[in-house]
Amino acid sequence: MAKRFVIKDYKSMTPDLMALLVEAYPDGFEYDTEYFTNAKGERVEAVPLETEDTKYLIKVSTTLVQKFEAYEDEEDDDTDSDSDDFEAGEDVEDDDL
Repeated sequence: MAKRFVIKDYKSMTPDLMALLVEAYPDGFEYDTEYFTNAKGERVEAVPLETEDTKYLIKVSTTLVQKFEAYEDEEDDDTDSDSDDFEAGEDVEDDDL
């Protein structure tokens, strides 16, 4: 069965789709964009994203970049651990030396 092909604007992205985008491009998508010409003849920049059943092109805009970075920051805040192995400035001794 062929995959669906969908062009999405950032305004219509679901939180799940945003999470997939962040997961697919953990270091950002600056160098992974593609260009296509829309029905109005305008050149559009987009980020490819593929799921099991759908190929997406997510149109890139300044707002998408801001939402992407904000989502990424939220994910980092959620995964930060409060239990670090060493405190800042803590000395570690090695008795074997």
